[in-house]
Amino acid sequence: MKPRVFVSGICAVVVAACAVSVTRAQAPAAPAIPALPFHLVENFFHYPAYSVLGRLSGVAVAPNGNIVALNRGYHPVLEFKADGTFIRTWGEGSNMFEGAHTLRFDRQGDLWYIDAADNMLFHFDKDGRTVSTLGTNPEPWTWLTHVIEHAAPGPANFYQQTDIGWSRDGSSFVSDGYGNSRVAKFDKDGNFVKDWGARGAQPGNFNTPHSLVVDNSDVVYVADRGNSRIQTFDTEGNRKAVWNLPTAPWSLCLTNGPNQVMFVGSVGKVYKMDLTGTLLGAFGRSGKVPGTIDSIHQLACPDEKTVYLANLYAGRLDKWVAE
Repeated sequence: MKPRVFVSGICAVVVAACAVSVTRAQAPAAPAIPALPFHLVENFFHYPAYSVLGRLSGVAVAPNGNIVALNRGYHPVLEFKADGTFIRTWGEGSNMFEGAHTLRFDRQGDLWYIDAADNMLFHFDKDGRTVSTLGTNPEPWTWLTHVIEHAAPGPANFYQQTDIGWSRDGSSFVSDGYGNSRVAKFDKDGNFVKDWGARGAQPGNFNTPHSLVVDNSDVVYVADRGNSRIQTFDTEGNRKAVWNLPTAPWSLCLTNGPNQVMFVGSVGKVYKMDLTGTLLGAFGRSGKVPGTIDSIHQLACPDEKTVYLANLYAGRLDKWVAE
């Protein structure tokens, strides 16, 4: 009897394996993502020779077409004309660029700088003057008098925030970030309104919300990097959709104009999506040398055929265009 049982067991395993093989063979393959005809514009940016850049963490395009780049080196902010001509650098010697994370131009054309290490966002007017901030940083000298060291911060404070976007009524939305894994909303006067989300993998939760944009219809898009997805919300924090991606989204940008599309920066590749969550195509291959794509910490896309990439670890700023 034992040999028969043994043989029967083998047959059962074989049959099960065959069934699994058949099931796998019949499962439809994931559709291939179309290749987009983008190529690098070589030597587009003409900053001074022998410039030492740190990790290239941010890039944004101003309303006048100028390009502003952010890095964690000796010259934190670099500015270029639309043709790549170098204008200037600024921020040298300031300790506010220790956690240089991203840059954004708001709907009025003012520049915002997001510093993750200092837990603050800085708002500059068109003349480059600081006009407001969001968040606050710890001041150790106050701990002996009127501030409690390591006390729980209020909801208007950040814990290594990552990005900011704006709705049409002037409200701002901050992805916060590495520490809190939430989105915080402020009104047009900078007053805290509400927040939503917590660390987790369920819909509505985040695992490092790393980038955030708001479209022309006031839909909020959050790059939920640790969960390899994008989540969308209305301006009150009500979840609209969850888009699972083939890779972790590091950065988001929206094109200008009435018919917006989204570009998603990742590691070694950039994806193009419509605003229903459909992947329209991708370009790039992983690497550190020009012509390849590193970890895209931020990207800017003024139109569907032009993309600026901040290659974080390669310390390189690129312009890519479609044929």
